[in-house]
Amino acid sequence: MRISIVTIFPRLFSGAFNFGMIDQAGKKGLMETHLLDLRDFAEDQRGTVDDRPYGGGDGMVLKPDVIFEAVEKCQQDGPDGHVVLLSPQGRRFDQNKAKELSLRTHLILICGRYEGVDQRVSDHLADEEISVGDFVLSGGEFAALLMVDAVSRLIPGVVGKGGSVLQESFMEGLLDYPHYTRPAEFRGWKVPDVLLSGDHAGIEQWRHQEALGQTRSRRPDLLSEDKNSGNQLDNKEHIRGEK
Repeated sequence: MRISIVTIFPRLFSGAFNFGMIDQAGKKGLMETHLLDLRDFAEDQRGTVDDRPYGGGDGMVLKPDVIFEAVEKCQQDGPDGHVVLLSPQGRRFDQNKAKELSLRTHLILICGRYEGVDQRVSDHLADEEISVGDFVLSGGEFAALLMVDAVSRLIPGVVGKGGSVLQESFMEGLLDYPHYTRPAEFRGWKVPDVLLSGDHAGIEQWRHQEALGQTRSRRPDLLSEDKNSGNQLDNKEHIRGEK
């Protein structure tokens, strides 16, 4: 997989990409990351990439010409890329979107800055807009870091034990179940007996019940996003209980 990032701060990524899953994905040859400095595509020696907004107002807007040229350069250097504009107006990034993006051959991420990006980038260049949450960041670089990390660990072969990825939070629309390790008792707090029982079916049922309970308690919105999700989860719980 190839991930190209268009940014005015390419050095911001260098440290983060040398650690964790992103580093492992690169060393295993499963993912390539390429950074394009947007200022390299500016027409003047100052590297101007923004200008004042038409109609007046505060702040500066990233120019369309430099962004188009940078993205077209990405497309020339690699396979046709899926172009993502990181924007507060985009669809919220979640685990399902991470799984979807991990199947792409080439991702091109455009990092917005300042007051925003010229609308023509969204209308005529980006395949989609994605937001990492309902809050304001100083730039799309931090959103891109989150996305690359979430996507990289879903690429087959990156995580040593692939099954551990499938059992994490949000993979089935639920939060993760509680985890315990040695010692079996710590300061009077004991590990649940079922986890020490060796009863794999019982452990699986306990984990599902705990995940469902955690989700209902902490993130009930995950159960209400789809009108039928609560019924589906309850049915799933019932079916597992019958086994």
